Amino acid sequence: MTDLTADTGPMPISRPDHGSEAAQLRLRARHRAERRFRSYGMIALAITCLFVVAVIGDVLRRGLPSFWTHSLVLDVTVPTDAISDADRANPQAVRGIDFFPITRDALKAAIPGIEGRNAQRALARLISTGAAEELVATLVAKPDLIGKPVKTRLLLSDEADMYLKGLETPIRSRVDTKGVATPSAISGEVVLTGGADDFVAEYKTAKDALKAKARELRAEADRVERRAGGSAAEQVKQMRDDAAVFEGRAASTAAEALDTALPSILVAINGGVVKLTEITPSSAKGETLLPLAGIEPAKPGAWKVVTYLTPEANRKITDQEVAFLERFREIGAVDSHFNTRFFTAGDSREPELAGIRGSLMGTVLTLAITLVLALFFGVMAAVYLEEFAPRNWFTELIEININNLAAVPSIVFGLLGLAVFLNFIGLPRSAPLVGGLVLALLVLPTIIVASRAALKAVPPSIREAALGIGASKQQAVFHHVLPLAMPGIMTGTIIGMAHALGETAPLLMIGMIAFIVDVPGSFTEAATVLPVQIYLWSDLPEVAFQAKTAGAIIVLLGVLFAMNGLAIFLRKKFERRW
Repeated sequence: MTDLTADTGPMPISRPDHGSEAAQLRLRARHRAERRFRSYGMIALAITCLFVVAVIGDVLRRGLPSFWTHSLVLDVTVPTDAISDADRANPQAVRGIDFFPITRDALKAAIPGIEGRNAQRALARLISTGAAEELVATLVAKPDLIGKPVKTRLLLSDEADMYLKGLETPIRSRVDTKGVATPSAISGEVVLTGGADDFVAEYKTAKDALKAKARELRAEADRVERRAGGSAAEQVKQMRDDAAVFEGRAASTAAEALDTALPSILVAINGGVVKLTEITPSSAKGETLLPLAGIEPAKPGAWKVVTYLTPEANRKITDQEVAFLERFREIGAVDSHFNTRFFTAGDSREPELAGIRGSLMGTVLTLAITLVLALFFGVMAAVYLEEFAPRNWFTELIEININNLAAVPSIVFGLLGLAVFLNFIGLPRSAPLVGGLVLALLVLPTIIVASRAALKAVPPSIREAALGIGASKQQAVFHHVLPLAMPGIMTGTIIGMAHALGETAPLLMIGMIAFIVDVPGSFTEAATVLPVQIYLWSDLPEVAFQAKTAGAIIVLLGVLFAMNGLAIFLRKKFERRW
């Protein structure tokens, strides 16, 4: 029999050969893989940061103009016969004055010599329908100013405001005129005779615009022909004929007629403004938008040519209104100031009058309901499940469903609110009360999961020490464990509230998409919230509403960043390492 216990001596130890060439190759390959992985991570992080910066930069570029606005600062005199002496102390009577003709007369007084109904209408269109609100507030506070000149700010319309912000059209201004320009009249049709080919650049701009229109028409004709085939033969032929006409005009060296489909060319000369209707390299013909002071020749550099590259037919503001605005800017009547109305006014059909105060108040009321309900029920449910509930199949089923509810699409909660809170219970539609209930259901699973994690992070020794000195289970939890877990609970709650703040879909289902002008004052009044206000404004065609949409997004992002920053601050300040 073989003796298995015989001493066979020490087992040989196998030592890796780190110095061999194969081992060095494996080590270098491992190091290369680590460097590649690190590089991939850095590239992914850089791409992510690039996208974030691009998105935030685009939002800031579009939204920052909405935080300031323009007004005309003029002396406005309310006639003494506009209101009786007995009614001057009555604020309602003062507000009932028809201020439109009064502000219109103030505009006409600021730019004398304006004749013609069309020009006067264009002048009146510069100001907003609510332009006299500051004047009304002044007269209500000081009725004795009625009959006296009152320097006040008249809010401009959204088109005028966008133009002054440089968002309506690219502008090319040229003051390096080298020839002497002589106008033929001070009003009506004016012929400008120049020298040194001073209109060559503008003449070329008109020709280039004709070539661009011809290219666009031919490209559109090709697209229509590919899609519709022979059924649109007449339309395609007409488009190509029009393109040929534009090409012929572009190739001609004759005088070019300027219409509303071509860039607008305005000449400021002798204190007036002339809109060109025909141009050659050395002369031009046009209509006066602002009358000239005289017909004496203008010396080189004393007159200028301004080209508005966007044709008048493609923009909201007319050339006549542009001339008026530039004259107001010359006399120092244009005032740029912070747009407080954006934060103090409710929604409006007029972009310059619209603000986010109503949606902000609706957001505050809705989140207040959400916070009270979700925090109370979420923390209580977490305490019970983590500290008191028995471990059986029923509690496991509840935990599984809570985790599943955290991943349910938000619109499902909106459908639930529509079916239960509105149709079954009969709560008021579009009210912060209903919105708060729906959002509370939405963030409840998040708060429960975060609260349970915070409770679980408290060491068992805390519970054991409390029980060891005679405290009951309830006292140990509520007097010792829960206070220590509160920083984590508050962090999870703030993150859940930030999630609720950005939700739109569930609130649309319960009617908070309605156009609400008044600022809500209670939980049962009709209201909207900031994300829904952004959704409503984004669907409107006005350029000013697009800027306000981006401005509201900036406000929303600011609140979200502040809430997440608060959550990080609370976690850092009250975090305990056990």
